[in-house]
Formats: sequence, structure tokens, C-alpha cells
Amino acid sequence: MFDSSPRSGRRAALGWLSSSAVLSCCPSVGWAQEPGPAGSQNAPLPPRVAASIRTGLEFLKGRQNADGSFGTGAYGRNVAVTSLCGMAFLANGSSPGRGPFGTNLESAIRYVQSQASQSGFINHPESTNRGPMYGHGFATLFLAETYGMALQRDLRKQLAQATALIIATQNEAGGWRYQPRRDDADVSVTVCQLMALRAARNAGVFVPHSTVDRAVAYVKDCQNQDGGFTYRANDGGESEFPRSAAAVVALYSAGIYGGEELRQGLDYLMQFPPTVSGFGKTSYYFYGHYYAVQAMWQARGTYWSTWYPAIRDVLLQTQNQEDGAWPSSISREFGTAMACLVLQMPQNYLPIFQR
Repeated sequence: MFDSSPRSGRRAALGWLSSSAVLSCCPSVGWAQEPGPAGSQNAPLPPRVAASIRTGLEFLKGRQNADGSFGTGAYGRNVAVTSLCGMAFLANGSSPGRGPFGTNLESAIRYVQSQASQSGFINHPESTNRGPMYGHGFATLFLAETYGMALQRDLRKQLAQATALIIATQNEAGGWRYQPRRDDADVSVTVCQLMALRAARNAGVFVPHSTVDRAVAYVKDCQNQDGGFTYRANDGGESEFPRSAAAVVALYSAGIYGGEELRQGLDYLMQFPPTVSGFGKTSYYFYGHYYAVQAMWQARGTYWSTWYPAIRDVLLQTQNQEDGAWPSSISREFGTAMACLVLQMPQNYLPIFQR
């Protein structure tokens, strides 16, 4: 089922490790590239969309703190918010030290690195968060996406340590929870760690087959008969859109490109089309749509052609026309980074998002 073929596109252009290089330094892991041609890159965006993205990214650029972090208020200097802002710049085509946001990227990478402890755990303890393993997962993902293009010292070592911490804290059921310890699990935190592991593997860091297999099994155990996903495996809870979107993306990331579980998951998501009236109704709005657009991008066809125009139009209508930001109960930096990531999906720059 799994192969080690090189991933197409920007990674090769920016010096990412090829699969042959990865295999020469570490064993293969259970992830595959989707069969068939890769998704198109640099898909042209309509001028209005490109302008919206640019003003959003300029807003983020102006909100970066002196230490390289992002976030204000209770979520100030949060490593997840900082990592997502950095990924929004990456998704626009900038790389560390290069492009219109290259300097911002370098500063963000240094900040995230500065929050890594000797154990490999990446966290800013003074910042409010939804659980420190969320921050660790997004920070690990961000470092993995920049590895191979960044010149920061110790990045390889810190990425390997961060990955090893995720592997070591997986619980017996195959999942993860809020804290870096092996005691409990939920599908949302599990998806976050699985995405980080996929990105780390893409960057050449060893991840055991067994870790991936157990995580996928946990995600599958969270699926309900309606196709959606409950919060914790076998808890009998109701399905919800945000975590269901995340779970579908996790299946794609694990190399699952078909089957009833995926089809049912996608069909469940299609019951919740993006609308202006539904914008920001819950604190998980951007979290859900960050994953939903990835799921539809991977699904292609009617799923993508229906979903992306809808969420694109919602975001264009809800952007603050004065400063280019999007509102969020977490912070405007978080909402703006997530909106920019969603809008930039067709550009297909980020390796973790590539088909």
C-alpha cells in the first residue's frame, strides 16, 4: 500500500529531502503518495482573492512581536498561533529569508525553536491554549514544513526531538490528549499529532509504522454510523463538523484515498456547507474549515468544486476591509492565519497540503 516516491513541486525546488535521501538515513514509514498525477501548483487566483490574501498577510506582518511570535491577549506568544501565521506565509510562496515575508518567517521559526525544551516539548507556558499538545503538534508541523529551506541552527535536532516526544506519548488506544503523557486520548488532538508526524516523515525524520497504524485505528474507532466522528473513541457521543473534518484529513494523510469510511466522512461534511450566516458561530469555526478545505482539496471533483467557492466567498465577505483581518474568539492573528491558509489552498505550496 505504501511507497516512497518523491513528492512533487515546491519541496524539490527548495531543496527538500528526496525519498531516496530519506531512505538512506532512516527506515520507511507507513505513508503513501496518492496514485496518479500530482495536483496542479500555482493555480491562478482571481484578483479579488489574491488581494484579500495579500491584505491578510500584511496584517499578520504588522502584528508580529519583536521576539518573532504572534498573538495578543490571552493567546499572546502562543506557539500554535505563531506556527499557523508562519504557515500562512509559506503558503503564499515565501521561504525563510526569501520573498515578501521571508524575514517574518525566519523570526517565527526562531521563536518556535526558542520554546522547545530539552525533552523536545514545544510550548509557551504563559500563553492560554486549548491544550499544550495542540501547540506542540502545530509547532512540530511548522518546523517540519520549513526544514530543508531554513538555516536556523539545531532545527534538525529539535524537529527529531519534538517528533520523538509525540511518538513516546501515544497512549495504548493509539491516540493523544492535551498533555504530553500516555493517559488519555481524543480525536482532535490525535489528528494534530498525526499531521505533525506526517510532515516530520516527509522531512526525513523516522516515524515507526506501528505509531501510524495505531493512530489511524484510533481515528477510525471515533467514526459514527452517520459518517461523522465523535470526540473520543467508542464514547457514544454525537458527531460534530470540526472534528469530523479533521478526522477525514487524517485518513488522507495516512495514505487512505478511498473506501466507505472516507466516503461517509466526506458526505457527512457536505451537510454543513459554508454560509455567511454561519460564519464564526462557534470558537471552532476556523479550526473546522482549516481541515474541511484540505479534505475537499484531496477529494477533488464535486466536493472541491462545490466547497471551495463557498468558503472563499464567505471569507471575502467577512474580512475586515480596514485592516485585512478576520475575527476569532482566540485572536485576530489566529483567524487571519487560518483564513489565509484556506484561501491559498489552490496554490498547493505547502507540502503537507499537496495532493
